[in-house]
Amino acid sequence: MSTNPPKIRYISESFIKPQDALEESKRPFYLTPWDLAMLSANYIQKGLLFTKPPTENSQENFIKTLLDRLKHSLSVTLVHFYPLAGRLVTQKNENPPSSLIFVDCCNSPGAKFIYADLDTTISDILSPIDVPSIVQSFFDHDRAVNYDGHTRPLLSIQVTELKDGILIGCSMNHCLGDGTSYWHFFNTWSEIFQAQGNNISITRPPIHKRWFPDGVNPIINLPFTHQDEFISRFEAPKLRERMFHFSSESIAKLKAKANAESNTNKISSFQSLSALVWRCITRVRRLPYDQITNCNLATNNRSRMEPSLSNDYFGNSLHALRVTTAGELLEHNLGWAALKLHEAVVNHTDQVVRDWVDTWLQSPIVYQLTKFFDKYSVMMGSSPRFNMYGNEFGMGKAVALRSGYANKFDGKVSSYPGYEGGGSIDLEVCLQPDSMSALESDEEFMDAVSLPHQLH
Repeated sequence: MSTNPPKIRYISESFIKPQDALEESKRPFYLTPWDLAMLSANYIQKGLLFTKPPTENSQENFIKTLLDRLKHSLSVTLVHFYPLAGRLVTQKNENPPSSLIFVDCCNSPGAKFIYADLDTTISDILSPIDVPSIVQSFFDHDRAVNYDGHTRPLLSIQVTELKDGILIGCSMNHCLGDGTSYWHFFNTWSEIFQAQGNNISITRPPIHKRWFPDGVNPIINLPFTHQDEFISRFEAPKLRERMFHFSSESIAKLKAKANAESNTNKISSFQSLSALVWRCITRVRRLPYDQITNCNLATNNRSRMEPSLSNDYFGNSLHALRVTTAGELLEHNLGWAALKLHEAVVNHTDQVVRDWVDTWLQSPIVYQLTKFFDKYSVMMGSSPRFNMYGNEFGMGKAVALRSGYANKFDGKVSSYPGYEGGGSIDLEVCLQPDSMSALESDEEFMDAVSLPHQLH
C-alpha cells in the first residue's frame, strides 16, 4: 500500500474583474504609512472548511453551480472592493532618488480564481494533533511577500474540493488591508453570494478614503531605489502548528483569576488568555533569567483614534503593541502579566498612533519578519472578534478555520472565535517542535485547554 500523501491537483484558473468599473477605480489608489510598512510581509491567508452537502444531482453539477455562483458574487463584491482587483505599480523618481508605490486598479487582469481538488477527507485535515502541512497548499501565493503584488494578483481565491468537503481559501495582499478589512471583504462576499443578485446594496460599504494626518501629502515617496533595500524573504524554521480550544467557561475562569490576582476588574478575557499563553510559552522555552521576552499584541487603531476611524475603513490601521519583561514574568502570577498587557492597551492612545505615523513619515521603514520577531517572544495575531463563522456559501456553517504558511514563525499565535461561539476561542499556535512538546505537558496551560465542541 502506498504511503505517499495525496497531492493537490489544480484543475482550472481564471481571473475575475469587477462587474462594473466605478469612476473612482480609474484613479491611482495611494497607500498610507500603515500600508507601505507591510510591503515585505506575507499575504493574509485564511480559509473556511465546509461540509459538502448531500446532493440529489451529480457532484459535477454541484461543483459547477458552486463555482459559477462564487465567481459571479466575487465579481459583484469587487465592485465595492475594487482595489483588490488591481496591481501594485512603482514609479521611480530621480531627484531625489525614491520610489512611489501605489495600486493601479484598471490595468490588471483582476483577482485570481483557482479550482483544485485533493483526494482526502475533512477528517484527514482536522483529526491529526498537528495541522497537516498539506493545508498550506489550499492557499495561493505561498511564501509570496506583498511587494510581489506588482506581478501577482492582490487577491487570489482557491476553492479546493475534498472527498466530503470544500475549502475556500483566500489570499489577500496585506498592503491593501489588515484582518479587520480582510474579514469585511469576506463577510460582504458571503452576503452578496446569499443575495444572488447583481445590483445589491450591501450592509457595510467599505470606506476607501485613505487616512493621512492633516496636512500630509497622500503621495508618499519611499527613500529607496531598489527592492533589495527594503524587501527580504523570510523562511520559518521547522515548526509544529496546533489548534487549541478554550471554552467560554475556561476563559471566564482565567479572566476571574487574572482580575482577582491584580485586585481589579478591568482585565479582559483576551488579555487574560494572552497572558496565559505568554507565560506558558516562555516557561517551556526555558529561557535564561535575564533574557528579555516580549508579548506583541496586534491592535486595531481605528477605535483609538480621535475622531475614531470607522470599522468599515478598508486598509491597514494596525499596530503591534509590545510588552517587555524578563525573568520576573514567571516569578509573578497570571494577574501580573495580564495587568501589564491591559496597561499597554489602555496606553495605546490617539497620540501614540499619531506619533508613530509622524516618526514613520520622517524615516519610513518596512517591517522585516527576520528582524521584527525573535525566538524569545510571542505574537498574538488575528482576533476572536472577527465574524468568521458567519460566512456562508450555500453549504451551511463552516466546520473549521485554517490558514496558510504566511506570517508564521516560532511564537506566532493566531486567535479565532470557537466553533460554538459564546465567547469561546481557538488558538493556532506555532512553535519549534521541542517547545510544542513541552507546552503539551505544561500543567497550567493544558488545564485551561478544553475539548473541542465537536470535530472541527
